[in-house]
Amino acid sequence: MELSFSNASSLRFLQTDSVPLHYCSIPGSFHTFSNSYLASKSISLRRPLIWRQPRSVRLRAESVSPTESNGSVDKHVDDDFIIEDVPHLTDFLPHLPSYPNPLKRSQAYAIVKETFVNPEDVVAKNIIVQKDSPRGVHFRRAGPREKVFFTPEEVRACIVTCGGLCPGINTVIREIVCGLKNMYGVDDVIGIQGGYRGFYSKNTLNLTTKVVTDIHKRGGTFLQTSRGGHDTKKIVDNIQDRGINQVYIIGGDGTQKGAAAIYKEVEKRGIKVAVAGIPKTIDNDIAVIDKSFGFDTAVEEAQRAINAAHVEAESMENGVGIVKLMGRYSGFIAMLATLGNRDVDCCLIPESPFFLEGPGGLYEYVEQRLKENGHVLIVLAEGAGQEYVAQSMQAFQEKDASGNRLLLDVGLWLTQHIKDHFTNIRKMTINMKYIDPTYMIRAIPSNASDNIYCTLLAQSAVHGAMAGFTGFTVGPVNSRHAYIPIDRVTETTNTVNLTGRMWARLLASTNQPSFIQHSQAERERELIDRLLMQFTI
Repeated sequence: MELSFSNASSLRFLQTDSVPLHYCSIPGSFHTFSNSYLASKSISLRRPLIWRQPRSVRLRAESVSPTESNGSVDKHVDDDFIIEDVPHLTDFLPHLPSYPNPLKRSQAYAIVKETFVNPEDVVAKNIIVQKDSPRGVHFRRAGPREKVFFTPEEVRACIVTCGGLCPGINTVIREIVCGLKNMYGVDDVIGIQGGYRGFYSKNTLNLTTKVVTDIHKRGGTFLQTSRGGHDTKKIVDNIQDRGINQVYIIGGDGTQKGAAAIYKEVEKRGIKVAVAGIPKTIDNDIAVIDKSFGFDTAVEEAQRAINAAHVEAESMENGVGIVKLMGRYSGFIAMLATLGNRDVDCCLIPESPFFLEGPGGLYEYVEQRLKENGHVLIVLAEGAGQEYVAQSMQAFQEKDASGNRLLLDVGLWLTQHIKDHFTNIRKMTINMKYIDPTYMIRAIPSNASDNIYCTLLAQSAVHGAMAGFTGFTVGPVNSRHAYIPIDRVTETTNTVNLTGRMWARLLASTNQPSFIQHSQAERERELIDRLLMQFTI
């Protein structure tokens, strides 16, 4: 078996990038890493489970088997194990003391068979593999640890919410406060009002279990929010001045990038502050995790708008109903709402370009459905067709305070173009009904499913911060909550896979055209084949 590290500093430390295991001894080791697979080969690995960025460690095991001919030993590589770990306070504060976890005395956890997460537990990023494929990337499993690096008396935690609204924010706030108090006995929790700029421009709010007891029944955010306003130096100065040592940051992609910057500044200054991110995006476009909180509520609430548009459309001759849903770069809400409704005739999302005119275009399909059913229902994500809208309106690409591209109203644009086409060119009378429920969906409280999910997110974040982890975000990976490096969830965007089965199910449900012309599809297949050939080589 061999152990190799991905970063140059580790290579210098070991003086080689490939070290036989029985020669490898790492000073300062405090944990024995083992698993059933390695144990079956009578191999054990002793090394710290906390190391500096980048935190990917690759384990490659060589199984030993006798050959059939002469009984000699034949080695072949049959394992590839990677952990993408998160930072820990002891990375830059090596002499930090630890304490027994107060959950040992908790009445609620007394009946739990395994109160604490095994420090060797990891969560696999991919669970569908082939027989000979490597084991791949893993993340540290979330949950309470046997040792913590904060006493309840010393903790001063703060919570901040940033970016747009989303169902479930108040539930996360509530459960962080209640988790700190009820599980760890922490009394000092404050709320930062008004997003990142609230650190240095607004007052704070003392949060107790009594204050937050029923906020989960309300929409919006109890702490108020804003976009932009991130000034790393001012924020960390304020954190130090207020004596804060745990920071819980609820927000989307831009917010999590800000959280990563705060962590790096904290590490640079060498102060004992745990920074935990809770990813928030109603669009479900956060990478790595299974889904974001509020997404289920959004899909469920979208049904009301779709049903209303369907009733309007089928009640009129040549009725056309259009519903615009959230989805700046990812069409998950539109796709799942369409699949959950079954009355939708066409779903348009940012990932799948469409065209209006010509064979296989949207106009042709709408006319076909009107002739067959007498009405048609279209659901589109707000980010779909933006290139057409910008071109026709000669609009410039502007951005909001968070750096997000300001979207033009594709719903109104499509409504007008369909109406003009059938009225002026096809000489058909149609009745258009356009519904935009965006702000109605964003502002509602989370449903029961999201409330449970938000509770697990909040408690996992609390467990991680108390255990001394920092610079991490939390979320489910293959239905198991994990601690994920913040940079990992901000480096890319989760989008609908147009070659995946879920999109195929939608096309089968709506019978809409794929809007991909034959030549374009051929070019894409050729590109994929070339890429696969390169990786194979």
